[in-house]
Amino acid sequence: MPIRQLPEPVVNRIAAGEVIERPASAVKELVENAIDAGAGRIEITIADGGRSLIRIADNGSGMDGTDLALCTERHATSKLDDENLSHIHTLGFRGEALPSIGAVARLTITSRPAGAEHGLCLTVEASRRTPLAPAALTKGTRVEVRDLFQRTPARLKFLKSDRAENAAIIDVVRRLAMAHPQIGFELSTGERNSYSFRAAPAGEEGLLSRLGEVMGEEFTANALPVAASREGIHLSGFAGLPTLHRANAQMQFLFVNGRPVRDKLLHGAVRAAYADVLHRDRHPMLALFVELEPEQVDVNVHPAKAEVRFRDPGLVRGLIVGALKSALAGAGFRAATTNTGVTLSAFTARQAPFAPSHGARPAAMPGFGESAQAPFDSPPPSAWHPALGFDGGAALSADARAGTGEAASDALDRPLGAARAQLHETYILAQTRDGFVLVDQHAAHERLVYEKMKAQLAASGVARQGLLIPEIVDLDEVDAQRLWARAAELAELGLVIEPFGPGSLAVREVPALLGGGDIRGLVRDLADDLAELGETARLKERLDHVAATMACHGSVRAGRRLTAEEMNALLREMEATPFSGQCNHGRPTYVELKLADIERLFARR
Repeated sequence: MPIRQLPEPVVNRIAAGEVIERPASAVKELVENAIDAGAGRIEITIADGGRSLIRIADNGSGMDGTDLALCTERHATSKLDDENLSHIHTLGFRGEALPSIGAVARLTITSRPAGAEHGLCLTVEASRRTPLAPAALTKGTRVEVRDLFQRTPARLKFLKSDRAENAAIIDVVRRLAMAHPQIGFELSTGERNSYSFRAAPAGEEGLLSRLGEVMGEEFTANALPVAASREGIHLSGFAGLPTLHRANAQMQFLFVNGRPVRDKLLHGAVRAAYADVLHRDRHPMLALFVELEPEQVDVNVHPAKAEVRFRDPGLVRGLIVGALKSALAGAGFRAATTNTGVTLSAFTARQAPFAPSHGARPAAMPGFGESAQAPFDSPPPSAWHPALGFDGGAALSADARAGTGEAASDALDRPLGAARAQLHETYILAQTRDGFVLVDQHAAHERLVYEKMKAQLAASGVARQGLLIPEIVDLDEVDAQRLWARAAELAELGLVIEPFGPGSLAVREVPALLGGGDIRGLVRDLADDLAELGETARLKERLDHVAATMACHGSVRAGRRLTAEEMNALLREMEATPFSGQCNHGRPTYVELKLADIERLFARR
């Protein structure tokens, strides 16, 4: 078959397939044009998932007759000052969106620049343009796209349901709204819900307000500011506490020069920064904004501009990892406020255990639902081990009477309060001035031991303690060989082992921080960790795996009775230790309830 030149309509439809994949792609291109035009308010109207109508109206600079006639020509753009593609200061620059849309839909553009007597209107259908005609419009530009993909039925057939297409459009608008909080957005999809984002003031507070509109109030209440600069690259934004996490990465938003992107490098940097404080199957909530010179990033690697390529990816990754770690360390022992909500929801108002007078059935307490009618289930007396004078029918598990004097009074003003009791030999109950705190003793001490191990390793190596009688651990022969192959690295972490016959190891020294602990369980878990890490990973580089396993086996176990002094010492050390609000797996180490929460629980408020 001989080579031939394709006609312009076919070329435009091919380009449309690259740029306009679905209605959401058209919305993205048109809204970005409005942002580049300096709009302060953008209205988006959708019908039938974008199939029958997409309307974008803005109050931007608008176009005169000359620009309006050129805007639907291929590769015509106002967003390049010269022919240097490295100077991209706008969101769009290809000059393909409008002609591509006009090739597969009925496109109508109405625009009026400031100072013009009236607006002008242009219609494009199947790449055929009508002459410009006068039109009524106050200021800015209105773009209507009707019957999208009617001329490409194959593409139309592969669109999803209206609800799915609407969801994709909503996601696009949300991301652009987060990237540009100073612009107001109105989105109507024809469904019951509409989305409105009012223009936010400039600055950190305005940005956090816009992020909260998209990511929820819980993010606003648990967000840490992130700010760092290095070699002309600036990073800003907010990151959620480690205890505020999700099962997927859908609440991770990344922006480069105001452009929403999905970049593996950036997501990898986020995973690395949170590896120390979050389980690998959980994902933090965050929104990060990278600003750098256009010459340092290539935004032309994807037709829809959804991906970018950095000139120095290592520098960007290091900046993100360092800034996130610094923000997390600055949070100290702080845990997410969502833990309080989860705790409150675990309490259910129940009917009192006594019979009402006159044989009447008591009504539900004000503010409570039908659960208030459920029978009262009192816990067995042995479930409580109070520290002060409550005779629960069991021996005390903690004697906090030493903390009832002046020292305890001072401790009430501390963030984690004064220890009052140990419950179920697992949880520490502490009182503060305006509420109480419940601490998981094992999870909290696990984090403390882990942080000490990291500090020792960074300083001079983990201090070791010799065992009077070596601990012999029987393993699978392959696991034993795997551990012995890493003996030198394990010794740096404080664990000294040597072979003791086929499939057995003798443990001669352990990290001093761990004390006795469950040495056999530790060695077996380390064997599992090494099997997962593989032969090439260095243990120091994967300290989160190995040291966390050691810390877990060396921390205060659930079921161990603590004295008042031990409990208070644990609370004070938590307050002074970074990341102590969550254990090594990202679970919270404590929950806090304010008196106001408790009063609402008992319908006092």
